[in-house]
Amino acid sequence: MDLFVHEKLIMTRQHALVAQKGNCILGCIKSSAASKSRVVFLPLYSPLVRPHLEHCVQFWSPQHKKDTDLLEQVQRRSTEIIRGLEHLSCEDRLRELGLFSLEKRRLRGDLIAAFQYLKLGLQERWGGTIYQGV
Repeated sequence: MDLFVHEKLIMTRQHALVAQKGNCILGCIKSSAASKSRVVFLPLYSPLVRPHLEHCVQFWSPQHKKDTDLLEQVQRRSTEIIRGLEHLSCEDRLRELGLFSLEKRRLRGDLIAAFQYLKLGLQERWGGTIYQGV
């Protein structure tokens, strides 16, 4: 995946390209899948669309609301395809499908990265094991 970085580290163009790629793949899934059921859709969406939306997200985490909305819109459009969930809100559709919003996934990734950083620091300080206390 190409990474386009603005001189001031503004990643708006990168977000637009990722959203475009996600929408293209989603369009292919929509036109080629015989069924719009969750049993057919989720196994296609999870490995084909979602990784593009989450790729290197801790590095180029959306700085602007419009960039976040652009990526979330791809996920929202994805969940609208599934038959039987049209009447639910996006949040309810995600819950019904067992998925989290991209914002929550980003927060989870940030927390994991922070934990790993702290764990590494503790391991270095106390000789390879995490200090268990007295």
